[in-house]
Amino acid sequence: MNPLIRTTALTAAMLFALSACKAGDKPVAVGPGGANANGAAGANQYPGLPTEKEQVSYTIGMAMGKQLTEIKGEIDVDTLVKALKTQLSGGHALLTEAQAQQIMQEFGQKMQAKQMAEMMAQAKANQEKGEKFLAENGKKPGVVTTPSGLQYQILTPGNGPKATAQDGVKVNYVGTLLDGTKFDSSYDRGEPATMPLAGVIPGWVEGLQLMPTGSKFRFWIPSRLAYGEQAPPTIGPNQVLVFDVELLEVIKKPNTGAPAAPAAAPAPAAPAH
Repeated sequence: MNPLIRTTALTAAMLFALSACKAGDKPVAVGPGGANANGAAGANQYPGLPTEKEQVSYTIGMAMGKQLTEIKGEIDVDTLVKALKTQLSGGHALLTEAQAQQIMQEFGQKMQAKQMAEMMAQAKANQEKGEKFLAENGKKPGVVTTPSGLQYQILTPGNGPKATAQDGVKVNYVGTLLDGTKFDSSYDRGEPATMPLAGVIPGWVEGLQLMPTGSKFRFWIPSRLAYGEQAPPTIGPNQVLVFDVELLEVIKKPNTGAPAAPAAAPAPAAPAH
């Protein structure tokens, strides 16, 4: 969404919140001299903002400023303030509504092109970095590289049954980037994850079928077996993903004699929402 559109929505929501009181809210008791029930003087509660109007105005300005930070290099603050004053005073605007819409449309296209170029550059850099890492990592003792390019290392052996691509699994796992940044963890959520192998990224589909129940593996998953260029923002395009996975249980698909409906499940590499 265009940052300016987000700002408009946020400001409108804030104005509504500031102008409305929830049912059942109790007013703050004010004592002598403008002090509230806790004895704090209202004028001194927000230094430099003695009146409610100034406090509300400053709060809205903070919200707008935060939302516009990502495009601050494209904005002339003095001109922005000039337009704001004109609109609030009912003065004559320098642009018609049609002209303003045209400018914003062209600006949006420009920013999209810029973001796409930045993403492609990042994807190329991540791809090269990942390939170099995997080439070196595959030479390390204990690291196995499969024909697909998936790499793994056995951290803890197991002797239980293995899953097939049609099974479900119950696992604990931690997912990180090559620099150690953690983007997902079942441990952080306080419980193992259960999912069908048919609903996860290809690197997991292949890797978990190599694991006996009770084992713990470390996987290095090339981007083509993970999210490629379509990764979530918290991961980034063409990233090699590193997973420590503990297989707790294989959940066999029931044999009902009829095809089961496909189960939709998020890939485990996706950040927790």
